[in-house]
Amino acid sequence: MSAACQSCAMPLKQDPQGGGTETDGSLSQTYCSYCYADGAFLAPDITIAEMQAIGINALKAQGFPRPIGWLMTRGIPKLERWQN
Repeated sequence: MSAACQSCAMPLKQDPQGGGTETDGSLSQTYCSYCYADGAFLAPDITIAEMQAIGINALKAQGFPRPIGWLMTRGIPKLERWQN
């Protein structure tokens, strides 16, 4: 299992569902439940910038300052999903 979702960079151990799901219903070892279900991305047309903004806002809602959110999401373009 990856340490983080390869779409949004959220640590998979923090996913309340334990990860996204594959088409056969098994847990994804690569993507979180916020990004992936039934073998497909939940937001297939989202851009990297939009994903980063979602991450920054989620971290801000958890009490992290915006600059920390930016630092924690700047690696998103290097994740597996965004390499295609």
